[in-house]
Amino acid sequence: MTATSASSTSSEQVPVQVFGGPTALIEYGGLRFLTDPTFDAPGTYPSGLAKTASASAAPADLGRIDVVLLSHDEHADNLDTSGRALLAEVPLTLTTPSGAGRLGGTARPLKDWESIDLDRPGGGKVTVTGVPALHGPGAREDLEPIVGEVVGFVLSGVGLPTLYVSGDNAQLPLVREIADRFGPVDTAVLFAGAVRTDLLDRQLLTLDSAQAAEAARILGARRIVPVHFDSWAHFTEGREQLVGAFTAAGLIDRVELA
Repeated sequence: MTATSASSTSSEQVPVQVFGGPTALIEYGGLRFLTDPTFDAPGTYPSGLAKTASASAAPADLGRIDVVLLSHDEHADNLDTSGRALLAEVPLTLTTPSGAGRLGGTARPLKDWESIDLDRPGGGKVTVTGVPALHGPGAREDLEPIVGEVVGFVLSGVGLPTLYVSGDNAQLPLVREIADRFGPVDTAVLFAGAVRTDLLDRQLLTLDSAQAAEAARILGARRIVPVHFDSWAHFTEGREQLVGAFTAAGLIDRVELA
């Protein structure tokens, strides 16, 4: 899917291509950002996670990638074997502080609310801000030792529409914090899928469909691109549930689904 938008305050176009799972290519301010790269063939990983469908493109099909926005590196449904190989070819990977330490290479940490300015082709800057995300219910100090550290991202710049990438966030109060600082956003790339595993006794590790719709409402998103809802066996809600939830919320006209 290629989706194109322009905010009411900018003529800048923001194409987004979704390839399956959490992986999307965002063309923003002349730069090309790839979220959580997962390109392996279907199969079961040593952790027990099972991939059920291939991505709709291969890394060789993508063209230039300037930056990988990596929610976290510890789970194969966010960074698989092919994705790890791709990182070595990308000039910059932005991820969690602990993840940057594990990955090395071109990985750079982004703490919550920390920003980095990237040069745009032809002049100007794109600002990438790390924003809070928690991979399940409860307090950070209880969650992170079990499910790991997670980060989301906000892209912004002079004359550019604001774009939010949620990463594997499961908590709406954090979305409210982000909306207070950056809202309304033009485009929200929301990781959904209602993920449940035995790590937290089948509790939600990402937003379910109704929560994704509420997140979009909180953010005032003009455009909504759901990802992370297909291609893996532990995603318990998919396209049908997303359509139902966004329809019930009166937001389906803003949703772009692959």
